[in-house]
Amino acid sequence: MKKHVPLEKQQKRAQREHALSQRGDWGSVKPVLRVVESKKKYSRVRRKEADRAERGE
Repeated sequence: MKKHVPLEKQQKRAQREHALSQRGDWGSVKPVLRVVESKKKYSRVRRKEADRAERGE
C-alpha cells in the first residue's frame, strides 16, 4: 500500500500530473468573450432584413 505524501512535498512532475488529472475540458462551451453588438450601429444585414419584412417577403 502506498503512503500518502502531501502534494507540496511531491516532486514537481508528480504535482503537474496531479494538476492535469484535476482539470477538465470546456465541453461544448467556447471560452470566448461574447459581445452583443449595439443596435444603434449600422448593419447592412439588419437593414436588408428590415426592408424584406416591410415588403412582406
